[in-house]
Amino acid sequence: MEKRTVLHKGASYLYTSSDPEEIFTPEDLTEEHKMIGATARQFLEKEVAPYAERIERQEFEVVPELMRRAGELGLLAHSIPEKYGGLGLDKISKGIVGEMIGSGGGYGVAHSNHTCIATLPITYFGTEEQKQKYLPKLASGEYIGAYCLTEPNAGSDALAAQTTAVLNEEETNFVLNGTKLYITNAVFSDTFIVYAKVDGQHFTAFIVEKDFPGLSLGPEEKKMGIKGSSTRSVIFEDCLVPVENLLGEVGRGHVIALNVLNLGRFNLGSAGAGVSKTALKKTIGFVKERKQFKRTIAEFPATKQKIAWMAARIYAADSLQYRTASLIEDALGDLAETFDYKLIGKQMGEYAVECAVCKVFGSETLDYVVDEALQLHGGAGFIQEYGIEQMYRDSRINRIFEGTNEINRLLIPTHLFRKVMKGEVDLAARVQEAFKGLGHIAPGKDGVLAQERAAVETIRNLFLVNAGLVYEAYGESLVEEQEALMNLADLAILLFAAESAVARTQKAVMKNGEEKESLKVDLTRTYLGSAMWDAERISRVLAGNVCSGEKREEMIALTVRACSRFSSLGGLVEKNRGIAERLVQKGEFVC
Repeated sequence: MEKRTVLHKGASYLYTSSDPEEIFTPEDLTEEHKMIGATARQFLEKEVAPYAERIERQEFEVVPELMRRAGELGLLAHSIPEKYGGLGLDKISKGIVGEMIGSGGGYGVAHSNHTCIATLPITYFGTEEQKQKYLPKLASGEYIGAYCLTEPNAGSDALAAQTTAVLNEEETNFVLNGTKLYITNAVFSDTFIVYAKVDGQHFTAFIVEKDFPGLSLGPEEKKMGIKGSSTRSVIFEDCLVPVENLLGEVGRGHVIALNVLNLGRFNLGSAGAGVSKTALKKTIGFVKERKQFKRTIAEFPATKQKIAWMAARIYAADSLQYRTASLIEDALGDLAETFDYKLIGKQMGEYAVECAVCKVFGSETLDYVVDEALQLHGGAGFIQEYGIEQMYRDSRINRIFEGTNEINRLLIPTHLFRKVMKGEVDLAARVQEAFKGLGHIAPGKDGVLAQERAAVETIRNLFLVNAGLVYEAYGESLVEEQEALMNLADLAILLFAAESAVARTQKAVMKNGEEKESLKVDLTRTYLGSAMWDAERISRVLAGNVCSGEKREEMIALTVRACSRFSSLGGLVEKNRGIAERLVQKGEFVC
């Protein structure tokens, strides 16, 4: 196979800036991308929305029927090669469909789970026979899939699974025993991607069909939200799985499980951005109509501030999602049609850090937006007919799905430190450059968004300097210093979001001029103003915890001086009012 070239190595944004022209943005979408997005949006509005109440009442026969209709439109097939009955579209299309379908509540969860972590293990790691047998049915909706990883004693520590698989004497079947917990789509799934330890030791993946002898389901879980997506235990009692349903290689199940979750995390970020936009649209519609003190709520400055902050956060989330979609496409391309599992595993994990950021930032953006949306609805936010209370309930699971946000945060800096320990990144040299940047380089004054770009570099320098301090202080024992790692992760997340937003805006301004892109400029500045405050606060906390004596005081003083250079990013009251007024006029999130 021809050697693949990747423009940016995974996690390289942590120590290297990128040319905006190299970063994919929503403005770069092709007509084909827009068409798949329009198809998904229309499907949600015309097909799913009329059944919303029945789905919420857990009338589970509705969801598989809607999935089959989605299959007829190709909305289940975007990531499956044409050879196997799919559309063979890029990962940008995957993100678009995920964003649009995300607003479908429980249905959206069922749909996304099916097209991502329940189908992609076969797409990328299946044999030719497995792909021919299962993928056309999964693409059409004839089959619905589920993903079985979590167990009563194995959640974040997935490799501690206790489900076993033993080859029978005839060597025709593996015999599975164990229980999987909290399985999405359980009641209406036809295929289950199941992880078990062969001979109690070798973590391995299997494709299990619902009718295989020995498979049963527990009762439906009584959940706070996402009620339309079935959640049950899946129980294996001497369950017979044909040897040809072994997925990948014995003992290599972790390569499938953990790498497919990277794409699941990306998918969750797309859904979070989509639901956030829907929540903001509902809120704008409400505040335009609701009156207090003889004025619409939309006219109050406090309301305008909330709308602007919500929109700025959504803008950053949107920007980093599409940037990551393009990176994933660069890494995976047409690998679904190869059987080089080692290469697939490597490329699927290339952007693990960026996918973790998508998941954390997208889920926390959504929680923030729906909370503010409910607040702006007042008492109506608690009432079912307005739709916000369901969004509020449904959003909370996203910080737990696909690895908790805490696990994902820990992944981000440890991924970098592993590269440092392998000699792939010269952290000492990067830290030295970062110290110089914080101490001597003033914000640029020339060029498009020069000060904003300088602010991004300051966040990067803060991350690197603090990463150096943590590494120096704790060395190889830093895995136990979770407080410091979580703070570093927050800086890394701020950096990716800020750089993505600034690059998107810079690219648009260079093409269309600042006047035409003034809304993007204002959204970017509003987000950056908040990001700089957060970066300063986190850096001061790290310096206070990791350093002592004079070094602590020097680090805090350096941080404050570096961040105070960007005080002009504050003073956004009038700009935020302008953002809100434009969005209220349009009736939804626009940029």
